[in-house]
Amino acid sequence: MYEPYPVPELAREHKKFRYSSLWAFAKQDLRLLAFLLLIAACVGIGLGYFWICIFSAFLIFFTLQLRSLYLVNEWISNRPYDVPPNLHGIWGALLFNVYRAQRQERIVQAEMVGLIDRAQSSLVALAEAVVLIDELQQIEWWNPAAEKLLGIQTLDRGRNILTILRQPSFIEYFNHIDQAPDGLKMKSSAFEDHYVQVKMTRFGGESRLLVAYDVTRMHNLEQMRKDFVDNISHELRTPLTVLSGYIETFLDQEDLNPRWKRAFDQMQAQNKRMNALVNDLLLLSRLESNKQIAKNQIIEMPSLMNQLFDDAQAYNVDYHHTLNLDIDSHCDLIGSDMELASAFSNLITNAIKYTPKGGTITMGWHDDGEQGIFTVQDTGIGIDPKHLPRLTERFYRVDSARSRQTGGTGLGLAIVKHVLMQHGAYLEIESKENQGSIFKAIFPKERLYQMTE
Repeated sequence: MYEPYPVPELAREHKKFRYSSLWAFAKQDLRLLAFLLLIAACVGIGLGYFWICIFSAFLIFFTLQLRSLYLVNEWISNRPYDVPPNLHGIWGALLFNVYRAQRQERIVQAEMVGLIDRAQSSLVALAEAVVLIDELQQIEWWNPAAEKLLGIQTLDRGRNILTILRQPSFIEYFNHIDQAPDGLKMKSSAFEDHYVQVKMTRFGGESRLLVAYDVTRMHNLEQMRKDFVDNISHELRTPLTVLSGYIETFLDQEDLNPRWKRAFDQMQAQNKRMNALVNDLLLLSRLESNKQIAKNQIIEMPSLMNQLFDDAQAYNVDYHHTLNLDIDSHCDLIGSDMELASAFSNLITNAIKYTPKGGTITMGWHDDGEQGIFTVQDTGIGIDPKHLPRLTERFYRVDSARSRQTGGTGLGLAIVKHVLMQHGAYLEIESKENQGSIFKAIFPKERLYQMTE
């Protein structure tokens, strides 16, 4: 509890002259000067030394002012935390204001210290690791959870954080935190088979706040899900292949009853849909796994764009859209041609499927010197803006009934998102209901390749 300092007699009456003007305090000095001059005049007239006495009065007044100034300076210099001397006049007003401001500052300081103590106590109680890192990348402070999750020890104060957390992925994240807004998941340096999610935020220039929490359970559950999807997808392939073979055998019979033919046609359509779903699941599983295809191929974009355009024309036979191809960039892409072709094809087929017959689809490849942009623009049904943030989630559908009619698996945009992420790119969507959509795959400058002559 903060205990107030002793208050001098002058300060106890602060309410009386808090709102008084400086003139109210100056009048005390003027009355003293007038009193001294009056006494000096009377004495000077009686003794016959009028001006000498008047000068002596001024000298005495000036000496008293110098004494007050000395007391003020001595208190400020040597005893600032003691009760100030009880002076009158302008010097008393000065002391009162200095002392009052000093007390208010101490109260604020005490409150700030208390607030900081409470904040530190709260951070100490957190299960999440919290680390303060200064502009020189040195550790300033951490809570006990940081010792358990990150292996920081007492002797590490003042050490460079990169000498403690030496994983290449963390060093890359530390140097480019703006490129990973969701943070980084990495193995714990303190415990084997444990994973932590690390998130850093800049403050006060180049200082950083690091927050980390244990995500081992979530990681294990995610791995179980991936393994389950991967295994079940492989297991489904065999029965689907057998069913597909028997269905085709029956459909090839010339004397097949029309009623049975209709049933087998529907069975074949559903079998194809299941095959498409299994293939998408396997592709998504492969994209998420660590066994990634090398992404350093130089992809000739004019050739790829023409191939995609030809494939789109074949797919467009039943839709009768107008297809346009717009290429105004001389840059090629560096990446995996198979994965990028799959991602671009997903965007194009989606545009074709979800655009009413007779629409217009435009595929484009552009660059602005800093980024490469693959675009697919349609005049389709459009998407309500509230759905845009969730479009790349697995199995998320804006209209489930329409997706079933078009044979969609709900995984196309999820695949696109993963492919782009592995190429350092991202998907941008602009859409308005009944006015069409624009899907943009935006690649960083590092992924662009331009042949030099």
